[in-house]
Amino acid sequence: MNRRLFLLTFPLLITSLHAASAPDLMGIPVTDIQGKETHLGAFANKVLLVVNVASECGYTNQYEGLEALYRAYKDRGLVVLGFPCNDFGAQEPGDDKQIQAFCSSKYKVTFPMFAKVKILGNQPHPLFAGLTGPASPFPGPVKWNFNKFLIGRDGVPTARFPSGTEPDDAELKTAIEKALNAR
Repeated sequence: MNRRLFLLTFPLLITSLHAASAPDLMGIPVTDIQGKETHLGAFANKVLLVVNVASECGYTNQYEGLEALYRAYKDRGLVVLGFPCNDFGAQEPGDDKQIQAFCSSKYKVTFPMFAKVKILGNQPHPLFAGLTGPASPFPGPVKWNFNKFLIGRDGVPTARFPSGTEPDDAELKTAIEKALNAR
C-alpha cells in the first residue's frame, strides 16, 4: 500500500474500529421523568448531550445554560438529556415529580428529563455504565454532578466534559458544532 493511500484510509479504519468497540448506547432502556419507558434510539440521528443533573448543587445554575444550548441548536439536531442523580453529595433528594417542577419553574427547562438514576456503586444505570466503562471512548468514573457526554448521530460518544465546563464553553460548543456537521 502506498503511503498516500495509507494516510487516507488509516483514519477511516481507526474510526471504524472505535465505533465497533463502543457500547451500543441507543438500545439502552431509559425512563423519562413522567415514568414512560423509552430508549435513546428514540433520538436516532440526533446529537445528544447527556448530563447528570442535580437540583441542589453548586453547578445547578448550569440548567439555564443547558436550556440555552438546547434552544440554540435543537433545530439543527441537538437534544440535551438531563438525568437526575442523588449519588454526589445527596444533591438531588427530590422525587421525579419534584425535580420536574423545580426544573420547569426555576429554569424553564424544555429539554427531555429522565427519571432519577444511580451512577455510582455496583449497579450503575446501564447508560452511565456504557458511557464510563472500559469499552467507552471516554472511560472513567463520573466524579460529580453536571458531567456532560456528547454522543454523535451515529450513537458513538464523541466528547466528555467535566462538571466545571459551563454550557457556553467554547470547547463544548465547538464539539457540538462538529458533531452536528458530521454526516
